Amino acid sequence: MGEIATSNRQITLFYNSKSVRAKQTLAYAKSEGLKLDNIDILKTNLTGTQIVELATRLHMEVADLVNQDHPAYNTNFEPHNFSTDDWIKMIQHHPEIMKQPIALRGSKTILIETPTDIIKI
Repeated sequence: MGEIATSNRQITLFYNSKSVRAKQTLAYAKSEGLKLDNIDILKTNLTGTQIVELATRLHMEVADLVNQDHPAYNTNFEPHNFSTDDWIKMIQHHPEIMKQPIALRGSKTILIETPTDIIKI
């Protein structure tokens, strides 16, 4: 498929280390004894291919990965219809606007809405 390596033995978690939901999800996963490969999107630059792959795995457009309600989005951008390449560049330069956490295990991918969603994968 793409360049994101996945395994059925562990969960790969893309998250923002400043996000309350991400911190709660990590704590919950640890309490459940889940094996995680953590990728902090604030410290690890995502490639355009990885961003497109995450969107594809979630059955979304890249634009749908952007949280347009996030304060950083409202501070830096005005609502507009951008191209896919523009959305990718926005996420790369302001990763905090990407919806997260996103959990992957094998061929399954979910956008975590509540910390307990991690057990669905």
